[in-house]
Amino acid sequence: MSSPSTKPYLLRAIYEWCVDSGYTPYLSVQVDGATRVPLEFVKEGLIVLNIGPNATRNLTMSNQQVDFHTRFNGVSREVSVPVGAITGIFARENGEGLAFEVERPAEGDAQDARRILDAAEEARPAAPAAAGPAAQADADEGGGPSDPPPGSPPRGRPSLRVIK
Repeated sequence: MSSPSTKPYLLRAIYEWCVDSGYTPYLSVQVDGATRVPLEFVKEGLIVLNIGPNATRNLTMSNQQVDFHTRFNGVSREVSVPVGAITGIFARENGEGLAFEVERPAEGDAQDARRILDAAEEARPAAPAAAGPAAQADADEGGGPSDPPPGSPPRGRPSLRVIK
């Protein structure tokens, strides 16, 4: 009999550490067929989600998935992420956290993921529709991505790198 994965336990531990330390916990997620996120915010198959207590409602972190409600540009959305699709959890303020390898989906799931990524590319607007401060504040507080436009200087946002 195999032992359960340590990943969901580590996710919960880093989340609690972030909250107890006054940091904002973020999840980095590889989108696949089982991931329910707003596709218009998926970039190159990845999405970064703010899972802090001020940005989420009804957050549940089980051994199989992470579920919560949040707002993207002022619109309430339900998010569901399988634990296997999470590539990392980190504190926004200092970048400390953990990176994980993504558990590879089965062949059928990989095809579903390709369809989802294609749909995400189609759903993304050609030009930013609302680049004003209000849209940016919603994205920062509601779990949506807040990356600067390409070509602009980085804003000190942490990045994850898997080291083997």
